[in-house]
Formats: sequence, C-alpha cells, structure tokens
Amino acid sequence: MPDNMSSPAPCNSSWSISEDSLRRYVHYASENCIQELLSASDSCRNGNGNDGWKILSLDGDMEISKRRSGSFHIFRSRWLLRSVSPKQFISVANAIDAAKQWDHDLVEARYIKDLEENLSIIRLRFGDASRPLFKNREFIVYERRETMDDGTLVVAVASLPKEIAAGLYPKQNKAIRGLLLQSGWVVEKLEDDSCMVTYVVQVLFINC
Repeated sequence: MPDNMSSPAPCNSSWSISEDSLRRYVHYASENCIQELLSASDSCRNGNGNDGWKILSLDGDMEISKRRSGSFHIFRSRWLLRSVSPKQFISVANAIDAAKQWDHDLVEARYIKDLEENLSIIRLRFGDASRPLFKNREFIVYERRETMDDGTLVVAVASLPKEIAAGLYPKQNKAIRGLLLQSGWVVEKLEDDSCMVTYVVQVLFINC
C-alpha cells in the first residue's frame, strides 16, 4: 500500500517530484493494483467461500458483495453484459464515471495530468450531501488501462500517496483527502460478443 512506503508524515507535508518519477511510481503501484483486481475477479469466478466476501445481493446476472478489514471498506460487483464487447464497455469505463455511481453528489471531477496515453491523474471531489464514505472528501487518483495477454481488459484506479498528491495538487478548502485503494474493473470477453465485468472499490477512512 502507498502508506507503507515511508514512516507516517503530517497531513500537510508534500513531495515535489518530476513527471518522469511520477510516471515510474504509478507504473510500479498500478502493477500491484492490476494483480489485486485480477485476483478478486478469479475469486469471484471460482466461488471461493473462504476469502471473506459476503454476498449482499444476487440477482440474475449481477452479484454484489462486501468485505471489511479494519478501516477498509471493500465492495465488489460482478455482472454479465450481453451483446456488449469488452472494447465497447471499456470505452465508457473510467474513474470519473465510476465516481458518479459511488455517490451522485460528485461536486468536481477532472483530469489533472496525462502521463501516457493509458495513464492519467484525476481529481474527484464530493460534497456535504454525499454518503459518509465520500462526504466532503476529495481523491487524487491515477487511472491505468491495460490489455492482458489473454485479451482481458483491466482499468486500475487508486489514490496517490498523500505526500505526492499534496505536491501535485494542494488540498483546498476544508475537504478531507480520502484514500482509494486498488480499485477498478476487470472485463473478460465471452462468446457472442458479450463480456463479464468485475468491479472492485476500496475506500479507507482518513481524517486529514
């Protein structure tokens, strides 16, 4: 996890790093995120009952489950999209559209920096009317899109470490800087030009 990279730092500390260093860090961090997403997808597909996931809803082609570990809130959904190819789905699957689904009181969402064609930094800010997980919180996240060797598409989204985020985009007003961990989509191609989508979102409560 990003917070394990160094000893705890004050909430107002910041690091100024070059774009090349930022790109290298995001590549490194997102590799782990991609593997976590693929693991969550495999666990869901294989029906492992000992992995801590609790099914909240099971309705036809959609399953929603939850797992909690300490301050971490982890949600996973998996659904079948008929007559929708992975490329069609991935063309509209991005961190900003996902944030609109987490909570409709999304005050601001915009791209801060494009590091590569498939690698971006995004700011998400939620308002006072949002649910507790997102109320008055802002997130500075990376978004990386990759195609695996077997054709599976992955979109990895997670917060930058708070020191890097503060250096890149200083916190404004009284918003709480939230921490989004190893979230995103896994999109698997099926027959008849359909696809299976697994979506994972992990949020950690922090108060700075």
